[in-house]
Amino acid sequence: MAAKGRTELEVGADGVAVITICNPPVNSLSIDVLYSLKESYEEALRRSDVKAIVVTGKGGKFSGGFDISSFGGVQGGQMMQPKVGYIAIDILTDTVEAATKPSVAAIDGLALGGGLEVAMACHARIATPMAQLGLPELQLGIIPGFGGTQRLPRLVGLTKSLEMMLLSKPIKGGEAHELGLVDALVSPNDLVNTARQWALDIYELRRPWIKSLYKTDKLEPLGEAREILKFARAQAQKQAANLRHPLVCIDAVEEGIVAGPRAGLWKEATAFQDLLFSDTCKSLVHVFFSQRATSKIPGATDLGLMPRKISKVAILGGGLMGSGIATAMILSNYPVILKEVNEKFLNAGIDRIKANLQSRVRKGKMTNERYEKAMSLVTGVVDYEHFKDVDLVIEAVIENVKLKQRIFSDLEKYCPSHCILATNTSTIDLNLIGEKTKSQDRIVGAHFFSPAHVMPLLEIVRTQRTSPQVVVDLLDVGKKIKKTPIVVGNCTGFAVNRMFFPYTQSALFYVDLGMDVYKIDRACTKFGMPMGPFRLADLVGFGVAVATGMQYLENFPERVYKSMLLPLMMEDNRAGEATRKGFYKYEGKRKATPDPEITKYIEKSRSMAGVTTDPELLKLSEKDIVEMVFFPVINEACRVLDEGIAVKASDLDIASIFGMGFPPYRGGVMYWADSIGAKYIHGKLEEWTNRYGGFFKPCSYLAERAAKGIPLSALAKKVQARL
Repeated sequence: MAAKGRTELEVGADGVAVITICNPPVNSLSIDVLYSLKESYEEALRRSDVKAIVVTGKGGKFSGGFDISSFGGVQGGQMMQPKVGYIAIDILTDTVEAATKPSVAAIDGLALGGGLEVAMACHARIATPMAQLGLPELQLGIIPGFGGTQRLPRLVGLTKSLEMMLLSKPIKGGEAHELGLVDALVSPNDLVNTARQWALDIYELRRPWIKSLYKTDKLEPLGEAREILKFARAQAQKQAANLRHPLVCIDAVEEGIVAGPRAGLWKEATAFQDLLFSDTCKSLVHVFFSQRATSKIPGATDLGLMPRKISKVAILGGGLMGSGIATAMILSNYPVILKEVNEKFLNAGIDRIKANLQSRVRKGKMTNERYEKAMSLVTGVVDYEHFKDVDLVIEAVIENVKLKQRIFSDLEKYCPSHCILATNTSTIDLNLIGEKTKSQDRIVGAHFFSPAHVMPLLEIVRTQRTSPQVVVDLLDVGKKIKKTPIVVGNCTGFAVNRMFFPYTQSALFYVDLGMDVYKIDRACTKFGMPMGPFRLADLVGFGVAVATGMQYLENFPERVYKSMLLPLMMEDNRAGEATRKGFYKYEGKRKATPDPEITKYIEKSRSMAGVTTDPELLKLSEKDIVEMVFFPVINEACRVLDEGIAVKASDLDIASIFGMGFPPYRGGVMYWADSIGAKYIHGKLEEWTNRYGGFFKPCSYLAERAAKGIPLSALAKKVQARL
């Protein structure tokens, strides 16, 4: 056996050299790994005792792709190793694919990004059924840079390859075999031996020696290909109007089809290098690492605690939120007890769970067999008799303090002493909820976002009495149900809702001052939000918005604008999408159309508030509107950091993206704020404070950083997290 840095070369008696990529945990491809791969290849090609080559990965993973930690230089503004894409042409095209000895990729576990591109440069691919193969580079603001835009269309066809790249959608080994991306499926135990024999069969001309870069049988005729590419461009512009890298990916694919694969490789390499240093890539790489850092919690995950096994979960309340949480749990194979106050409500809750799962069946995301198995995990009850062996309870009833206090007193009586007592409240102080119990070390917030089985964020709210063990346990549950967990301190609105309360507040204020509702929503959606503040208010429902507003008015009276617009509209049963009219009219399947009737409510609200319209607001650009809506959000996020409600600014970035739909390609609300600069934001807030009043007054955290030129995401002084 010969070691070549990050790869190992072993030649068997059969004349097959097995090159193993060794870069745990996922055998990622840094520059030194690529050069080590090249050295091992060149040695195998030189050796007279080598007939053929097998490439595989150590530890049951082929390769997770290019080493994203190498992108750290991008974040710091430093150039990483130059011309990565061109290096890949040298190694994969001119060394691996052009080799005079056949090579076969033996794929288990992951073959993602550059890992799949290495495999596609080989002359055949053998995989296990559960192997994952894909090109997810667009999630990081770049395109495949190791030949993926050229080889994948030639192996699976143009339509499927564009889907895999533009949607960053991996496929399993079975589908890859059906498509022709892999040549055979075998068990993990037989993988390398099968690949060895396949390589020898190619060498001895019993199987075809295929260079995928030059395959044409899967490519559509040129005219049809151009129509497919035209449609793909239209879809990309519709779904991601602010992003250019999806279009760049399509351009690279087209170049290879029109001008030949070699020209396509060079276009891909040039584009990859350019995108690697783009603002979008920097933002998305920041999100990638920030998402993985949310589970590092001082005073909890640094204590050496191991998560306890959660075998059974109970959920109180079968409404939209409770049924959604139950759905998320059973999808991850947690047995669930669903409790309601009576049989009628219980049956309605179970029907909601069924509807959630049936939707997945209709979309092809779940088989009927899997549906039946998931539903078998649900037990409906109307009392606490089944709670004697539960490990986790999540309360998801209406936002009523006395009701929740009574429930938690009951839970303390009926649940075992180790059971975690969690609440899904979005606004109520956890200390109030647990006030009448003796088990406050077990009480924690588990704030899901609606719909709970779809939205990816779990906000774990820790009081000063919550046990570190409970936090560690809930972090583990969050990961197992495929949520991104963030841990925050206990306050009104916690982190996400508190940060984004000014999103709707400021918008209502501007409407009273004369700004157009639909112009505000358009500006926010063009910025990248899934919907503007008024369309969001319609979706959530005005009742929720008004109740939340009262909570904030009670706790933060100096910075709450009390608009009468929503209550006035509610008097006429105009309360959002649920009543088929709010700021928009709803006809057919949730189609929202502007409603001119809202003018009369706006005029009455303006009159009651005693404000006059500001003609200057009518002249604002969309950029100005975005600043006026989001700078108060940034201001509140700074308060959240200053009070120690969040551990770090990057947690708020993840919270804003996964909780409120802030565009990930802008890096999250605090990352975006730092790209603008504290001084500019502070200046604008001061200007608006002088013009419109204290609602916009910048907090001391923001003022200090603006004065000293310190990034908002950097804590200039030691802040004790309230966790």
